[in-house]
Amino acid sequence: MLKENFNDLIYLVMVSKEKSFTRAAAKLGVSQSALSHSIRGLEERLQTRLLTRTTRSVAATEAGERLIDSVGPLIADIEKALLHITDNVGSVSGNIRITAGEHALSSTLWPLLKPFLQAYPEVKVELSVDNTLTDIVSGRFDAGVRLGESIEKDMVAVRIGPNWRMAVVASPDYLAKYGRPETPYQLQDHNCMNMRLPTLGGLYSWEFSKDGKEIRVKVEGQLIFNNLASRIDAALSGMGIACVPEDTVQHHINEGRLESLLDEWCEPFSGYYLYYPSRKQHTAAFSKLIEAVRYKG
Repeated sequence: MLKENFNDLIYLVMVSKEKSFTRAAAKLGVSQSALSHSIRGLEERLQTRLLTRTTRSVAATEAGERLIDSVGPLIADIEKALLHITDNVGSVSGNIRITAGEHALSSTLWPLLKPFLQAYPEVKVELSVDNTLTDIVSGRFDAGVRLGESIEKDMVAVRIGPNWRMAVVASPDYLAKYGRPETPYQLQDHNCMNMRLPTLGGLYSWEFSKDGKEIRVKVEGQLIFNNLASRIDAALSGMGIACVPEDTVQHHINEGRLESLLDEWCEPFSGYYLYYPSRKQHTAAFSKLIEAVRYKG
């Protein structure tokens, strides 16, 4: 039965994904009538309605969803396996989709990708900048980049960067006017640039550690941002204190435009990781990418 109906299952998954026979037929390269005939034949053989059709859209029935959830990942694995064979026969090529946070991309992933892309010109990489904890499976990404502590246990994690740390910074003008905090708790008396957490919608509590002691401080201030560049610019403009990755402001510190605060409370932590599903069937292109970005330090 599987041999006879394998295309029918592929057609079912595509129609469910596109929610349209017209769009699914176009992507599959078959006529709409042939597609409809195939789905009807599958439903008749299974004696079960798999799709609900209306004049505007198509949706899977409960039985259809169960079947799609079962066979969809298997079809994807078969496609990846076939691609892997093809990749090994010819040149390395293919499409790779990666989601990464703003700082992870600029500081770590992008510098590693540039020589990889130059070495493999037939590999196409789509980069999605997103500071949320994206579900890479439902988002149909091949991989994501996050801090190790943010990665789910069922994912494979490959370290791609060195340790780094956050820095608390302010301009000399601000410090001359409002004074210099000597402990993290004194930040509560200052105008601090808050960051909105996209995943939970709350404000980021600044995290500090010293000699094994970890504390979180909820700061207040005139400004709330959800991006990195604006927080740095506000600090340079003397509008308050910012907590940002140290590498993004080191040149400003070196040139005296910003001063680093509470250094003894800003201990380094492990860097970024590339993560992907443990059951993923690698293409040659993805395997090459993993080796190219793996941290060698």
